[in-house]
Amino acid sequence: MTKKLEITLTRSVIGRPQDQRATVEALGLRKLNHTVVKEESPAIRGMITKVSHLVTVKEV
Repeated sequence: MTKKLEITLTRSVIGRPQDQRATVEALGLRKLNHTVVKEESPAIRGMITKVSHLVTVKEV
């Protein structure tokens, strides 16, 4: 069974580089405190690592 990750945007993307903004958008996060649930994969883990200072992650 694959793990699911609950990803929450906890810091604003204002003033961040365009690649970080695009990564947050690709994760499906739109507003502050918005939460999405994604299946764990190497691609998702890589995106989380890139913007780890902006998001919090919990395993569901």
